[in-house]
Amino acid sequence: MALWPGPHGAAAAPLLPSEVGNEMEIDHGVTPRRGRPRDPDAEPRIRQYAVQLLLERGFDGMTVDDVAEAAGVGKATIYRRWASKEELANDAMAGLFDIEIPDADTGSLAGDLLEVYSNALTFVNDPTGVALMRLGITEANRDERSAGIYRSLLDRRIELTKAALERAWARGEPIRRSADPVMMVQWLSGLFVLRIVLNEPMPKLEDADHLVEITLRVIREPSA
Repeated sequence: MALWPGPHGAAAAPLLPSEVGNEMEIDHGVTPRRGRPRDPDAEPRIRQYAVQLLLERGFDGMTVDDVAEAAGVGKATIYRRWASKEELANDAMAGLFDIEIPDADTGSLAGDLLEVYSNALTFVNDPTGVALMRLGITEANRDERSAGIYRSLLDRRIELTKAALERAWARGEPIRRSADPVMMVQWLSGLFVLRIVLNEPMPKLEDADHLVEITLRVIREPSA
């Protein structure tokens, strides 16, 4: 029995199953679906929750599973961007420590140091700042990159202190030429670390003048 006419009125043979499949694959201009599109907000969202969990739980308490669940993504999405939990944690920490510290030229070394020290005191008196320092202290012993991230924050303050010293010498202020900007920053940072380790309160912002005076007593020329 003929199914439909052929080109000259003769019956056309029915298509074989394989030919039916080929017929159905004809391109009708419809683009096939290729899975869900990538979420452009996934990466910043992952970082946000990685930071939150790092600050709440520390490195050991943070898991990729928890970050993925909080960010609403699959673990594969995270591992496409970061090869390991360590890489994710370090990337999150780097963003946290990327803090703008302005270079203030006040016209005197005392004024410049007051700006640098006040900035540091504001940082350590913020709950996030203290949590960051705790995290930095813990992770610096685990991973060299973590230590480098924390060191970069100190390096910026050392650069500002060195610039302040050079301006003071150029103005003729009675400051020892042996004054070391590294020590001037590290003694204050050491105070912060000790307060964290001993779980003691941080110096307050109003203590900045006193801390500057302590520093100046050490670096002033004896006759000054």
